[in-house]
Amino acid sequence: MKIKITNTQLKDLPDIYEMFDAAIEYQKSKNFPVWPDYDKQLLEDDIKDKKQFKISRDNTLACIFTICDDDAIVWRERTKIPALYLHRVVTHPDHKGHRLFETVLRWTISLCRAKNITRIRMDTWAENITLIEYYKTFGFYFVEYFQNPDDETMPIQQRGNKVILLEYKIPH
Repeated sequence: MKIKITNTQLKDLPDIYEMFDAAIEYQKSKNFPVWPDYDKQLLEDDIKDKKQFKISRDNTLACIFTICDDDAIVWRERTKIPALYLHRVVTHPDHKGHRLFETVLRWTISLCRAKNITRIRMDTWAENITLIEYYKTFGFYFVEYFQNPDDETMPIQQRGNKVILLEYKIPH
């Protein structure tokens, strides 16, 4: 199985939208909290800003994720300590069970080391204990609960969500 990480391209948008739609259906089928929608312009902006990446398995889009240098709305005063922020990690349901997040994490750790950054941060639904426990198996730990603002400062899929903040310290 050949796995490759590259930046997404605008030509990937139809597949990315299909992936988000499939993820929403999967969330519903598992009775997990569900994104009410997703911000297509934000996804396009992530691509144009070269913040969104994809994992291809044998040339098939399997997972996407976004890397940000800041998340001041959610992480507030904690942003004084530099970190990379993982957002919008979506694995196509056809590729679940392959621990692709491990590939995302290893790649992000390498990026952090190259930038001399010691932390990776992310947030996820506070009610999705299964997903929280999954991230903990990779070494993420609980920081705090947070209520996202329910306004235009947040992407539509994150507005008003109760989330848990998770952090990973890069090993020396």
